[in-house]
Amino acid sequence: MSTIFQNAHIINPQSNLDYTGSIRVSVDGFIEEIIQGECDKSPDDRIIDLQGKLLVPGLFDMHCHFREPGQEYKETLESGSKAAVAGGFTGVALMPNTKPVIDSPLGVAYIRHNAQQLPVDLEVIGAMSEGSKGEQLAPYGKFRSYGVKAVSDDGTAIQNSQNMRLVFQYASNFDLLVIQHCEDKSMTAEAVMNEGVFSTKLGLKGIPDVSEAVMLCRDLHLIRYIVEHELHDPANKPRYHVAHISTKASLDLVRQAKAEGLQVTCEVTPHHFTLTDEDLFNAPSKGNFIMKPPLPSKKNRAAILEAIADGTIDAIATDHAPHAPHEKECPPDQASFGIIGLETAVGLTITELVEPGIITLSRAIELMSVNPRKILQLDPLLFAQGERANFTIIDPEEEWALTANAVKSKSTNTPFLGRKLKGRAIAVYHKGMFHESVTSQEHFSV
Repeated sequence: MSTIFQNAHIINPQSNLDYTGSIRVSVDGFIEEIIQGECDKSPDDRIIDLQGKLLVPGLFDMHCHFREPGQEYKETLESGSKAAVAGGFTGVALMPNTKPVIDSPLGVAYIRHNAQQLPVDLEVIGAMSEGSKGEQLAPYGKFRSYGVKAVSDDGTAIQNSQNMRLVFQYASNFDLLVIQHCEDKSMTAEAVMNEGVFSTKLGLKGIPDVSEAVMLCRDLHLIRYIVEHELHDPANKPRYHVAHISTKASLDLVRQAKAEGLQVTCEVTPHHFTLTDEDLFNAPSKGNFIMKPPLPSKKNRAAILEAIADGTIDAIATDHAPHAPHEKECPPDQASFGIIGLETAVGLTITELVEPGIITLSRAIELMSVNPRKILQLDPLLFAQGERANFTIIDPEEEWALTANAVKSKSTNTPFLGRKLKGRAIAVYHKGMFHESVTSQEHFSV
């Protein structure tokens, strides 16, 4: 018995596909046939008629926090995976800022063991330094032997420049991607939102946007120095990824680095290309608008949209960061940083980027599926006979709004509850299983 997805608008930039057709999948989850039009059917085949909905390579979020181990009251591997499926993601990369920090192979093994029966793939990002304290480096060689592809201290950028230099040297020896949250902590202590007119009006200490560019500039100079003076094997050139980029100055630095041939990539979150600090100012309750990097000024948001359009930004990542109600329903200067994002990412991308014509649907799939996997050096998802089936199904026309009781994450800390969105992930097929995000009768027939 096979499963046939028919009348699908198939888009896969990796395979140069964009047409209406059908895909036949074997009972053990491999593609048997992909054609324009309809496949031949047998009586025992399961037919899923997508009625023109999008069938794309499974989405991948390269920046998530599932909080386990240590903060299971916010999220668990299981609840985070449910949120991922609801958002159309078949894979995510988990940041190491758990309790304890994932700074050894033991932590990696814990995640991998507990992820075996989950419906999504979980990639583990190891810590740059022990305890993410920015001092003693973590065991990169052991990380690599456990299949780790990247290291990061996430929200705690290494402030000591010599230690950061060692990170680049050590990581490049094991071909590990370095993911940096760019923030000069000396400029941001006790600050909670973008520094500007709105922080002044609210009486809140502001985060100057130059704090991001200062740290990024330092890192790029370190990479240049290593490449010019210390690199003995060109194959070991450092690979560097800027997490949740949020300012024009930083984007200009990335453009320059790419033009020089440095191996530099960057990601943006949906909340940074959608909201500004003015939205925080106008919000009756501020907690769910508090994040790092902070919501940008209108000028920086415009620069982000331009960078998405011109290809400077390589990926869209949610920075899914669950928090309990008491950590958000409090004065803004006491609120924890971050919001959940997996379940609204597709809707915000289509609403804010595709519908206004900033990018095409195919480009959106590159940003949310193809490129994150390339950056992490994961196997590409090809639509071809013999390849493992890994799909996301999207209704690009559905208008909907997320409600608190519909959230699959264990936490509901998002500023997008009730916001009207267009475009929604409605199902995924992965690991030989078909998982629906919403009621199937509304979107396709089985």
